[in-house]
Amino acid sequence: MVRLQLAFLFGALGPLALADPPGAVLSQTLAVPDSLRSAPFDTEKKLAIPPGFDISLWARLPGARFLAIAPNGDVFVSQPSTGSVVVFRPDPAGGVPASSVYLSGLRQPHGLAFDRQADGIWLYVAESNRVERYLYHSGDLAAPKPQILVDGLPDGAGAGYAHQLKSVALGPDHALYVGIGSSCNACASDTTANPVRASVWRYNADGSGGQLFASGLRNPEGLAFLPGTNALWTAVNSRDELPYPFHDATGQYGTLVRAWIDNHPPDLFTAVRAGGNYGWPFCNSDPDTATGVDNMALDIDVENNGAGQVNCATMDRASKGIAAHSAPLGLTFFPTNFAGPWSQGAAIAYHGSWDRTVPTGYRVAWFPWDSQRQAPGAESDLVTGFYAIGGRPVATAALPDGSLLITDDANGAIYRLHWAPSAVSAASGYPVIAPDSYASVYGTGFPDQLTDGVSLNVTDAAGQTAAATLVYLSATQINFLIPAGLKPGTAHLSLRTSAGVKDLGRPEIRAAAPGLFTSDGSEAAAVALDANGKQLAFPVNVSAGPVYLSLYGTGIRGAAAGEVTVTVNGVAVPVLYSGAQGTLPGLDQVNVQLPASLSGTGQARVQLSAGGSTANAVTVRIQ
Repeated sequence: MVRLQLAFLFGALGPLALADPPGAVLSQTLAVPDSLRSAPFDTEKKLAIPPGFDISLWARLPGARFLAIAPNGDVFVSQPSTGSVVVFRPDPAGGVPASSVYLSGLRQPHGLAFDRQADGIWLYVAESNRVERYLYHSGDLAAPKPQILVDGLPDGAGAGYAHQLKSVALGPDHALYVGIGSSCNACASDTTANPVRASVWRYNADGSGGQLFASGLRNPEGLAFLPGTNALWTAVNSRDELPYPFHDATGQYGTLVRAWIDNHPPDLFTAVRAGGNYGWPFCNSDPDTATGVDNMALDIDVENNGAGQVNCATMDRASKGIAAHSAPLGLTFFPTNFAGPWSQGAAIAYHGSWDRTVPTGYRVAWFPWDSQRQAPGAESDLVTGFYAIGGRPVATAALPDGSLLITDDANGAIYRLHWAPSAVSAASGYPVIAPDSYASVYGTGFPDQLTDGVSLNVTDAAGQTAAATLVYLSATQINFLIPAGLKPGTAHLSLRTSAGVKDLGRPEIRAAAPGLFTSDGSEAAAVALDANGKQLAFPVNVSAGPVYLSLYGTGIRGAAAGEVTVTVNGVAVPVLYSGAQGTLPGLDQVNVQLPASLSGTGQARVQLSAGGSTANAVTVRIQ
């Protein structure tokens, strides 16, 4: 048994940025300032959020849609229903922000984007029929004279034209990208219109040089560039009322089958390449193949391609599918200062369905980012419960302090989701902790040494209070061992010193909340041994004989026999032991055997699950 050093495990490391954090599992009452307590927020409202977050009503604005954050932190919000763009100035003290009308008299303004160029900072505004820009100076509350960049965009002039609202994004090269939705549900005429609809167009920053960038995207709403790259991504609303496309024994070809329509075609979250065609209205992504919602093949669209005159095999495949009719709108790639383990990912607001037996959408989804594939992972919930409160989320934007704003046009609201964990797993950095395991609290003004009178108490959901064992103290961090036997649920944490009792918040405790220690934020804190018990250096050579790997973590021993599983690069490996480490109280250990089939895999992803909960992903190096 190799003993890990206390200084290594419990030194002054902050929470690590890790993948796959818990989803929106906690129902929380929306905090509403007194000045905003008019209908519908004059009664209690609840939303589901992940552990470690708080959510509040930040501001009120009827029909609030897309957002853009100015360099000084002011928040610009489009209001298509009134033809306005409103600017909110955050209150440094955390109160309700002040607001001013920055622009008025516009034609359905929607997409907004700031861009810093050689001649200044510009705010780009997409009306339904044109795109203009405004030279911006820090703190401006009223707009100067506009520069009209692109005029004459199709919006149907209120004559039943679908998808009048336009979205914009500015690339790293300062090129302007404009999303133009289709004029209809599914019509081939849009593919030959001028300009081509259901598309993304690219212009120079001053509006010159317009050209079709990508097509076959029925309604590309959210447009955003993956930070640090030239890769454009978009969230797309796919078609409704899709006829059944298969000649099979059901005899339903070409008819409207409600069970089929409910789940087809998927909406999309996809990278967009220059010259790409993503199928609409001739082909639709198919989520029912072996690849699931990733890199989906396309089926023919009976209405416009029944004879197969357009070859769907030649169309670009979307990166990721979303549940049909979710209506994804705003897309945000998170900055690195957002919410600890949630920072490496993207959020999309789902406005919600109409063409579905059971409604779907009405939430904000989060996609972890796979930096090796440069692609989104499996989605999870960031905020849910909007349907129950009559809300429809539209867009998100990250404030400089790392919190997230969410607009809701149905309730005329802007919410603030704030990362404020009171305690996290010392292993994974997740704000879910387990009895008889190690946890960390971060803050200020803590005692920097253990003296008489310093104690940490945990009161569980049943009202039982127990003293925690203190392992490490500094002015900004406390590491402690959570007492065994605590009941799962929301607990209360309090620190007693000579100065009195300090409330440290309400952490979420679960009977099984596994986490794995890492040495650098991703690589496993692990020991590898050969068949003779000799310790091996990483990268380990698994082709030379059996290699046994010991992983160290917390919250694992509570899992029943057979409930601990480990995969390496998606391959299940034999678990030889799981439970207490034996040397350090509260530390757990899992021993596995690495098969020779993993030879040459390089940086391998290790995923552990215990008691139905999944730990943070770690890596090991295998040669």
